[in-house]
Amino acid sequence: MLLENKFVSDKPKFFGRRKGRIIHKAKSALLERFLPFVKINETTVFNKDKLFGTPVDEICLEIGFGSGDHLAGQALSNPHCGYIGAEVFQNGIANLLSLITGIKEGDRLPEKITLLPERVDNIRIFDNDIRLLFKYLPDAFFDRIYLLFPDPWPKKRHASRRFVNLENIRELARILKPGGILRIATDHKIYKSWTLRQLHACPEFEWTARCGKDWKTEPADWIQTKYQKKALKEGRRPVFFDYKRK
Repeated sequence: MLLENKFVSDKPKFFGRRKGRIIHKAKSALLERFLPFVKINETTVFNKDKLFGTPVDEICLEIGFGSGDHLAGQALSNPHCGYIGAEVFQNGIANLLSLITGIKEGDRLPEKITLLPERVDNIRIFDNDIRLLFKYLPDAFFDRIYLLFPDPWPKKRHASRRFVNLENIRELARILKPGGILRIATDHKIYKSWTLRQLHACPEFEWTARCGKDWKTEPADWIQTKYQKKALKEGRRPVFFDYKRK
């Protein structure tokens, strides 16, 4: 694809899966026929007034949206906001498309695939590593950034693979508006302490928590993810760190 060729010279090393179980007929059709209409590509203009098919007041970014539950839920609850979701896992992208179109496996595919009637056109998808997009994103572009349950890479020798590191945090600070919120959620003990150390070492961010309840309790606008439900079932309690861009 043109987008991949454009980034090939400075492509960072990616660790993780790009595809899982077989993607069946309906979701394959969504990837082939609907994704191109909501996908960010090399011609994208990062302009709030032009990026989405509906006027938006704010723009949010979700990095690694997984199965898309949180992204789809936020976009539905906040039709006045635009959402960019970045995800490399094709199965997760297909699931998000299923959530926003209502098309599930076994459904008869319509001639034209459209959003569900209750949705507005406020989601755009980058189907690759978000680090490839950083240099194309304008300064202070986002009002909010979500990084929910990233791969913890718990082994010490794999620490360099963790997304939360000073290099990436500085990029997030650059593309986030002053006063904007970076929300990081994790259920992993090592990643909890790692995140706190990395963010506290970055002077551009200020932790908003004033007591334990602030980061141990789900935020008021929270939408549970598929991964979070699995973690809770297995006895792992997540934390929710909100950092404000100074």
